[in-house]
Amino acid sequence: MGGPVWRIGDVAFDCSERTLVVGILNVTPDSFSDGGAHFSERAAIDRAVEMVEQGADVVDVGGESTRPGSDPVPAEEERRRVLPVIERLARQLPGVPISIDTRKADVAAAALEAGVTLVNDVTAGADPTMFDAVREAGAGLVLMHMKGEPKTMQEAPHYDDVVAEVRGFLAERVEAAVFAGIEPERIAIDPGIGFGKDLEHNLTLIHHVDALLELGRPVLVGPSRKRFIGALLGLPEDERVEGTAAAVAWMVARGVHAVRVHDVREIARVVRVIDAIARASS
Repeated sequence: MGGPVWRIGDVAFDCSERTLVVGILNVTPDSFSDGGAHFSERAAIDRAVEMVEQGADVVDVGGESTRPGSDPVPAEEERRRVLPVIERLARQLPGVPISIDTRKADVAAAALEAGVTLVNDVTAGADPTMFDAVREAGAGLVLMHMKGEPKTMQEAPHYDDVVAEVRGFLAERVEAAVFAGIEPERIAIDPGIGFGKDLEHNLTLIHHVDALLELGRPVLVGPSRKRFIGALLGLPEDERVEGTAAAVAWMVARGVHAVRVHDVREIARVVRVIDAIARASS
């Protein structure tokens, strides 16, 4: 199986070798699945270390919930939540890329100064100075598709062709980031499962996720504990690990390069087995 190189700060991941696991660390009181669980600095640090021990290649720190129906968080509050955690993790986990999950360029810039080497932007650079902050820091970048705003994105999402529209949007944003001076090898793309998509949209995107591989950049997906799994299984967020594993298995088998998950231990094991099977004849 072939795959692009993804450069995150000074670390270069060869995506042809194995699937990367990105661990979710929500330093928030209100995230849809684990809000409040790691809101204290000590709990957040302990969970990050645990995720790396369980197989996380990257730790993605977020200080603003983007769950459906959520309200924006002021930049000052977002910085207050994440910066102490990032500074500690950068010292405590040398060599492990730390990511900031933010759509605000000033939060990203502060996080990059604190030790982050990857920016995960759910708006794919909607903030006009986001690309400048990433370029100047030599950081990695995830460009995600989201239709609308978190507050209202699930009210009535509509697409004529969800796969073509998401693919076209991501192609345009990659081109914009490169035009802004970000090296192509630093950019990954994310179809934004659950962000302005209904059940059928999500299932169609997952089924055809390999269409994104044509863009030549690492494809990261985040199906973890999402609402579509709850709709299919009739289960609450904390009982969706098997559904998450099923979605991950389908997409990794079709060539996805990275998965962003809450349940690192379980999903890292799933990914190792899928990788072994997928690469058995290569």
